[in-house]
Amino acid sequence: MGWNVWFSVFADMKPDIHSKNYRLVIFRDSASGQSFVSRSCANTNLTATWEDGQEYPLYLMGISAFTHPFYTGQQKFVDTAGRVDKFQQRLAKTQAAQAAMAEAGSKKKK
Repeated sequence: MGWNVWFSVFADMKPDIHSKNYRLVIFRDSASGQSFVSRSCANTNLTATWEDGQEYPLYLMGISAFTHPFYTGQQKFVDTAGRVDKFQQRLAKTQAAQAAMAEAGSKKKK
């Protein structure tokens, strides 16, 4: 669905609930240079021409779905299995130390 179709679908919104500054804005990812148009109240002094020949306010983003590792499939997963193993080792040491102290305490009482 093109953005102009999306715009016409949502053009009839409730009156007087949006800011007076609510308008179409071009959002451009600074890392990739890719852009999309959406409605926003984002403050910006920059403008750019969109594919339809119209000039819109331009908002530069540091990261977006175009470059974010989660959306690009380049996300690195943390080695949770290693963390679990380390935790279990610490837990076993603690339990062994508590058992040794309990044993030493029971020998003193005798």
